[in-house]
Amino acid sequence: MTRVVETALPERLGRPFRWLLGASWSSNLGDGLVLAAGPLLVASRTDQAFLVALAALLGWLPPLLFGLFAGAVTDRVDRRRLVMAMDGARVAVLAVLATCVAVEAAPIWLVLTALFLLGTAETFADNVGSTLTPMIVRRDDLAVANQRTMAGVIGLNQLAGPPLGAALFAAGQWSPFAGAAVLMAAGVVLVSRVVLPPHGREAHEQRTVRGDIVEGVRWTWRHPAVRTLVLTILIFNVTFGAAWSVLVLYAQQRLGLGDVGFGLVTTMQAVGGIVGVAAFGWLTARVTLTAIMRVGLVVETLTHLALALTTSPWVAMPVFFVFGAHAFVWGTTSITIRQRAVPSALQGRVNSVNLIGTFGGLVVGAAVGGWLAQHWGVTAPFWFAFVGSTVFVVLIWRQLRHVAHTDAQPTADRAA
Repeated sequence: MTRVVETALPERLGRPFRWLLGASWSSNLGDGLVLAAGPLLVASRTDQAFLVALAALLGWLPPLLFGLFAGAVTDRVDRRRLVMAMDGARVAVLAVLATCVAVEAAPIWLVLTALFLLGTAETFADNVGSTLTPMIVRRDDLAVANQRTMAGVIGLNQLAGPPLGAALFAAGQWSPFAGAAVLMAAGVVLVSRVVLPPHGREAHEQRTVRGDIVEGVRWTWRHPAVRTLVLTILIFNVTFGAAWSVLVLYAQQRLGLGDVGFGLVTTMQAVGGIVGVAAFGWLTARVTLTAIMRVGLVVETLTHLALALTTSPWVAMPVFFVFGAHAFVWGTTSITIRQRAVPSALQGRVNSVNLIGTFGGLVVGAAVGGWLAQHWGVTAPFWFAFVGSTVFVVLIWRQLRHVAHTDAQPTADRAA
């Protein structure tokens, strides 16, 4: 057993990282329950494609509205306490939502409001959470630590959580939200055990929030690799957001899947993600980061085409599997690059700029996807995603060469 634990969580990563990882895994399982149960709850209250897409948009909108502010706050305050406060807020919202659903007092407006509040708290929690690992893990071990964290994201958030959330929803619509509240509360307890070093911000420094935000944006723009990653995620999340905003309707109407079947869609992506993350070290040792990114973008483009064409779950499920492998290789690469390149005192703000790119694209895409689906059916967003991705691949192709130059130590002049 000791050997298994050492293999999974090498001692060199340290006890604080183990507490942090436990908190991450617990919270991710809770998120996984809501990942399936949230759209199913919305679909049980309305059959309008626009409102279903609006639910996705409200979950993605908070990072766009509050992301830069969250980054500035992350670099100003005690990061551990901020994570605890935001996850505690999510516990409260989930408990209220579960209660309202249980007593049949959860109209569509209340559900949409709860999803927005959950997204707001998650914006702060995720932004600060991604800054903690480089504070307690050596730079050379960041890739290993991120693999372990991403394994929890995949195995619990994407693989175990959604089908469990869908099954709980089928048994009792309130139960996945109550279960998520308990898991989030456990995460708060676990992260309270983590002891963090100072994150680089001098106590005597007097700067405005606006000045902090400008500094983070300026640093991001001046760093070629980080800038390229932000631009790429912004562009491709427009197309991804358009298609995935109506995924629950696509699974039900196009593929003929029920509630549990919809959970299996995200499960297949998670299984692909497990393969992708497991192969991450092998890939990066043999293939350049530029090549990995370029192949990934081609895979994503062809994913939209395949889903637009098929009506068979037997065809769609392998497509979701391949997409999942691509998505998690991309995610692990992106976060490792940022953690290695960005000084600790700027981690929160640079992460927030990346969040703006990530969710800005999703919000625009969700709005477009809902409108297209409302007027031309659930496959229209996938055709839009395929055509748009094809154009974007051509435009971004040469810029991805900057990603290859990411291993230099961060320096003070880069932060200036």
